[in-house]
Amino acid sequence: MPEASFTVTIESMTNASRSNGHRPVQLDEVSKAIIEQLQADGRRSYADIGKAVGLSEAAVRQRVQRLTESGVMQIVAVTDPMQLGFTRQAMIGIRASGDTRVLAEQLSEIPEIDYVVLTAGSFDLLAEVVCENDEELISLLNSRIRNLDGVNSTETFVYLKLQKQFYNWGTR
Repeated sequence: MPEASFTVTIESMTNASRSNGHRPVQLDEVSKAIIEQLQADGRRSYADIGKAVGLSEAAVRQRVQRLTESGVMQIVAVTDPMQLGFTRQAMIGIRASGDTRVLAEQLSEIPEIDYVVLTAGSFDLLAEVVCENDEELISLLNSRIRNLDGVNSTETFVYLKLQKQFYNWGTR
């Protein structure tokens, strides 16, 4: 297997802060600049960030800690699933009955699912899956997702190629 490559990036807003319905956190310009520095390069040192935003290394470290502890952001390594042996990715549109929040929680417990959103439109929920192969995807669909209470139907969109995936949308 080829050596796995990865990119360290930053995601603004954790799942908990996205879904809790709270209003956006008000950030000062320095915190916004720190976030934007990390979005450009999640491996950037606190010293380098400090130079760019006019703070000491210790002050940047404290702010990053507060931003992560409060759920405003998280710093994660984003991998290329193909290089790690996960050859099948797909988005699954789910039409449901009942409380979609309950179904979303159940879907979130499935390890192969890395993304769950409640939506308005043709589907009630969307779930992104990362599987080792087509057999695992078929098993996941038939044995675990379609068997959940409230799932009326699914439509699977198999990824042929990931063209773009960025997390550097900046701050407001």
